Amino acid sequence: MKNLIKVERARHDLTQAELADKVKVSRQTIIAIESGKFIPSTVLAFKIAKVLGCRVDEVFELEEGDWS
Repeated sequence: MKNLIKVERARHDLTQAELADKVKVSRQTIIAIESGKFIPSTVLAFKIAKVLGCRVDEVFELEEGDWS
C-alpha cells in the first residue's frame, strides 16, 4: 500500500512525533506506516487522514500487488 503521509505532514508542518501524538500512536508506528512496513487499521487510517485534512483515498492508495 502506497501512502502520502510524509508529503501531507510536510504540507501541514507536522513532525512524525506530532502526528503520532494527535492520532494516539507511537512515532515508530508512523515511521513504519510511512515506510510501508506496516499497514494501519481502517480506524487509524481515518484518524491520520482527518488530522491531515484529507480523505483516506488521498493519503492511502492500493498498489497492483495489493489486490491478490
